[in-house]
Amino acid sequence: MSKLARILLVSLSLGLSLCAGPAFSQGEDGLRLVPAPINRLDQESLQRGARDFVNYCLNCHTAKYMRYNRLEGIGLTPAQITDNLMFASQKIGDTMTVAMTAKDAAKWFPAPPPDLSVEARFRGRDWLYNYLLAFYRDDTSESGWNNLVFPNVSMPNVLWQLSGTNKLVETEYDEHEKAAGAAIAAKGLSMLEAKPGGKYAMLTVAPDVPGTMTRAQYEAFVGDLVNYLDYMAEPVKNERIHLGIIVLLFLGVLYVFAYALKREYWKDLH
Repeated sequence: MSKLARILLVSLSLGLSLCAGPAFSQGEDGLRLVPAPINRLDQESLQRGARDFVNYCLNCHTAKYMRYNRLEGIGLTPAQITDNLMFASQKIGDTMTVAMTAKDAAKWFPAPPPDLSVEARFRGRDWLYNYLLAFYRDDTSESGWNNLVFPNVSMPNVLWQLSGTNKLVETEYDEHEKAAGAAIAAKGLSMLEAKPGGKYAMLTVAPDVPGTMTRAQYEAFVGDLVNYLDYMAEPVKNERIHLGIIVLLFLGVLYVFAYALKREYWKDLH
């Protein structure tokens, strides 16, 4: 195999490995996350995610490193941006901020809502996706909500009218291996927790009271939102992906001509 062919093969293999990802990811705390069903090159999904971010997140959270005109990168025109997505600013070159000050946020909330500009790079898109699916009712908490991915989080479930409410389900096992096997068989979000006496519990969330969306609709909604958060954390990455695809296609075409030229040069010696 020629050197060029090996380079092309390695590049394609690397690209496929980066796109595939694991079926589940598991942290040191026994948390098993479902992979986020997102595609940063899906402009319709990114546009829906931008709309949902502005309508549901930008009321409390800021995105101070993201400018509105960057939304042109997902196929929106300046007119569409200003008419439909700009509620807290007048200039399309402004960043995504809110009227609430940090001082007011510290007074009104247990903790100031974090800026979401690069949250996807910090937390990871799988973490964000599962976090938004993992809220459940907890009457012992101050907000009335808790979260399987982020226990004792101060943020309430602001999307509960869409998602409905979940309840925490705890299943106890005598051995860690049995609990881990049950978590694998469940094929969903779960967490293992050590119990007294050497026992282990598998914690999951289950639907309790339905919302305005079905489970599938809400998962699609969260997928679009996380897709946009992932894009917002690194908008230029889409340009790199497109450029990388073009380069790989160019190398593929170049390899065909280079191989044909090689055969022409060496045909008299074989």
